[in-house]
Amino acid sequence: MTSPAAIRDSILTLLNTTGFAVLATESDGQPHTSLIAITPLDEGQRLVFATYRSTRKFTNVMQNQRVSLLVDGRCREGSSGALAGFILSAVGRVKEINAATQPQLLHAHLQKHPDLEAFTQAPDCVLLEVVVQAYQVVRGIDDVTWWSADDLKLNSL
Repeated sequence: MTSPAAIRDSILTLLNTTGFAVLATESDGQPHTSLIAITPLDEGQRLVFATYRSTRKFTNVMQNQRVSLLVDGRCREGSSGALAGFILSAVGRVKEINAATQPQLLHAHLQKHPDLEAFTQAPDCVLLEVVVQAYQVVRGIDDVTWWSADDLKLNSL
């Protein structure tokens, strides 16, 4: 069995090296997915991203803050081309960040994604964060585990 510390380290390594996730939202029973650039904060307890207010994803999260994110951490290994690594899903709730009162969050996001500076300066752009409640780690068809975000905090290990 893998320890919570090892899982937390694997999750953080993936979030810090990949930087992108597929965001799943819902409105009136209709699912919607979007590729977003994410920045993990507080040991993966929060995931920050930016979007335009005029997008379907923003409209959806304002109506229903519950979301899921998927990060593909698999890669081809060796001459066999077999997939190694894991797929990570995060479930949580989205809330808007006031970039004027929390400029350090925008700064952290731009440190990870400097190519998004012009995008984040647009008047219609908004900074959002997913407060993660749990992570699902999928290493194989029969190797799926759920981890509470609280259980993976450094001070709880």
